[in-house]
Amino acid sequence: MNREAHIHCPLCRWEPKADSRWVCAPGEPGSGCRTVWNTFWTAGCCPGCGHFWSMTACLSCQQSSPHEAWYHFPPPVANVEEAEAKEETGVV
Repeated sequence: MNREAHIHCPLCRWEPKADSRWVCAPGEPGSGCRTVWNTFWTAGCCPGCGHFWSMTACLSCQQSSPHEAWYHFPPPVANVEEAEAKEETGVV
């Protein structure tokens, strides 16, 4: 069963695209190297200076939320074999 996180803004539910970009700008101590990248490719770590961003701004609603709050995982499945069988047969 797919356990990958669905990534979206916890406030407005906007979903970043592959070409969405953030800037490592001054804001948190140790940040500000001006690298431009997709923050979800590196789990919030700037590839330019190594700063881990605790907050991520939404490019849609312009509000900031804890970076970890953007990751939405499916609920755990008690019986993995049963879930896999349902997935194979299309029964959910």
